[in-house]
Amino acid sequence: MLHKIRTYYLLLCMMVCIGSQAQTLSDEARISLVTCTPGSELYARYGHTALRVLDPVNKIDISFNYGIFDFNVDHFYWKFVKGETWYELGASSTRWFMYEYEQEERPVYEQVLNLTPEQRQSIWKALLINFEPENRQYLYNFVFDNCATRPYVLIKKALGDSIISDYRGYTGVSYRSFLRHYTGKWTWENAGINLLFGPKADQPMETEQRLFLPEELMRYMQQAHLADGTPLVSEGTIGSFATPTTAWYASWPFGLVLFFLFVCAMSVHDRRSGKWSWWIEAVVAIPYIFLLLVVFFLTFFSCHPLVGFGWRLLIIPITHLCARIIYIVR
Repeated sequence: MLHKIRTYYLLLCMMVCIGSQAQTLSDEARISLVTCTPGSELYARYGHTALRVLDPVNKIDISFNYGIFDFNVDHFYWKFVKGETWYELGASSTRWFMYEYEQEERPVYEQVLNLTPEQRQSIWKALLINFEPENRQYLYNFVFDNCATRPYVLIKKALGDSIISDYRGYTGVSYRSFLRHYTGKWTWENAGINLLFGPKADQPMETEQRLFLPEELMRYMQQAHLADGTPLVSEGTIGSFATPTTAWYASWPFGLVLFFLFVCAMSVHDRRSGKWSWWIEAVVAIPYIFLLLVVFFLTFFSCHPLVGFGWRLLIIPITHLCARIIYIVR
């Protein structure tokens, strides 16, 4: 859902938008919801969302997205861990916006919104206001305020909060299960997320809560209509996001089994030799204590909404204890 910042990208943003701020959209203009499929990097695993403004009369073709961030800001990683990462609205020629996804062979879906001229102008004006330097940045929140929720809020506001959708999707499914669809159930990334997530991640999502992910927003809008029954999407195709697959030998359960068998083998060796391989406890305890400290910090001192202590944190010590039981009960 994130989009890497680049110098040429921001320069292009400024050039395009400064020349377009005074424009009023023509009757031939149209605004589209653009949904980009996932990439291989973890930060891109959930896809991305943008709003495209196309006006052939005024020669405007700009894509706005709320996923710009800068690795070079002071203390970026510290702020990221605390959940105090500032993102900003970016704008560029649609041609340049699409270029990266074409290079990575990532399909992009576009849904043209069925809007009146007044509604299109309202969204266009809001985007230009949001792109002003004093308004461009916002405090990013993965679940409640991100690149997908912001376009939806703009569209909904322009329509007077009258969006109705028949799409139920993942309604009633927990955040944890929902995200697993994009990280892959057996991947190490999903294992790490599960260790960091607490009970809040097991709460079921309702209605609009699931629209923080681009694919859900895309499908929600495809089946959306106004109070009078007018479809919200006038044209455009959608598709499914590919679910990551993991070879059995690269999955976290297989790694856990290997860890269990190794500690079992060392326990048998210790029992026969009458010695205690204390270094095994150190190898397990040090990373585990560090993990607990990270979860403690994220729970009480960060803005991340879903992290916290949960029973999954006990998987590591329980696995270790079960493997060591041979020595302990001898």
